[in-house]
Amino acid sequence: MRSTTTTSKLEGVPVAERELWRDGPPHQLFSRLRTECPVHWTDRISEYPGEAGFWSVTRADDIHAVSRDWRTYSSELGGVTVVTDPFPLELVQAMFIGMDPPKHDRLKMLFQAGFAPRRIAAHEPAIRRIAVDLLDGLAGRDTCDLVTDVAQPVVSRVIGSFMGILAQDDATWAGLMNAILGSDDQDLNPDGIESIVPNLIPEIFERCRQLIAERREHPTDDLTSVLVHAEIDGQKLEEHEIVMGFFLLLAAGNDSTKATYCSGMRALIENPEQRRLLLDDPSLIPSAVEESLRMFPAFAHFRRTATADTELGGSAIGKGDKVVMWYASSNRDASRYEDPDCFDVRRNPDHQAFGAGGRHFCLGAALARLELRILFEETLARFPEMTLAGVPLMAESAFINQLKTLPVKLSLDPPERGDPHPIRDNHNLACMSNSNWRAHSGAR
Repeated sequence: MRSTTTTSKLEGVPVAERELWRDGPPHQLFSRLRTECPVHWTDRISEYPGEAGFWSVTRADDIHAVSRDWRTYSSELGGVTVVTDPFPLELVQAMFIGMDPPKHDRLKMLFQAGFAPRRIAAHEPAIRRIAVDLLDGLAGRDTCDLVTDVAQPVVSRVIGSFMGILAQDDATWAGLMNAILGSDDQDLNPDGIESIVPNLIPEIFERCRQLIAERREHPTDDLTSVLVHAEIDGQKLEEHEIVMGFFLLLAAGNDSTKATYCSGMRALIENPEQRRLLLDDPSLIPSAVEESLRMFPAFAHFRRTATADTELGGSAIGKGDKVVMWYASSNRDASRYEDPDCFDVRRNPDHQAFGAGGRHFCLGAALARLELRILFEETLARFPEMTLAGVPLMAESAFINQLKTLPVKLSLDPPERGDPHPIRDNHNLACMSNSNWRAHSGAR
């Protein structure tokens, strides 16, 4: 029998409902849950009536505990997202993100050395060249969309170069990743979530078969070749394991940096005094990267399944229950961060954007940090007075936490005599509640 400390006003709140996520994570609700019911039961997702209910874990300490206890909270048993039905479980279980030890550890270890911070640092000149070429290509333009014109092509080329994808195929692969991960959003996937199994997955498999055949015939040093020639316990990976390993690496590389860079740039535009700190002292940019990761984790949640009856945060969790770790909440936990809704580039925080420790800590953390630092450095160097040129729109999703459009004006018109200085005299508040953020930005 499920037992929770939920107060009456929160008892019926369906945390994953679409209307709560239209403008991004429901931060006011998460704040209440952390205070009043940190482990909260939701009995339904109305858009998916066949889905079971789930526990929402909202505090950083509890998420840390779940992340480190894979024996009690499994990644393999039931999937890794709150909604399970659209994506076949057997394909999730073919990715190391959907495995438990020991197989998880053996497969992840194949890539560990290549993603080590020292190895990733060696790629800085090549990654910086990708970013510089793209940003320099904006010369002469008054406006652009930071999501589609900057972030997407940069991250696609970076992860594409790691995977051995040809540059001319970047946009196709990015479209496939966006359509699957953002399948709830009509702009990212006009055909809806029902298109994943009959259309998107077969296309991914067919395209991957071509890459697999090429790597078998002509091995290279890219990550696709690593998957093709890998052996675990003396056995090569099966085709679906190679394809889903490819999918996982490409999807993570496609979304993580793009999401945090765009939301971080939006925060700098809307808080120009914070941007001025970076312009005056670029050595703060690595700290700004960490603050952006804290406030804007690319994925709002991941999920585990309880392997036995247990207790967490005062709630009795039953065997087989979904346990959802909301990083969009834990990264604003007031027990860890002073003024958690305040964007402060000097904070340099610890956070859970890459997970909360344990076996499933993000393999690509060093790469994401490097890409973010380069993108912030090179963008601010060229466009120090960038402003919004329209209403930013969030993807409608309780999984991916990212903007789908961020229209910007690349530089300010010269101020008329007597007009306020565009940076010095703009004193927008850095600390905003969720409702104030939306009102300030004009989001719907």
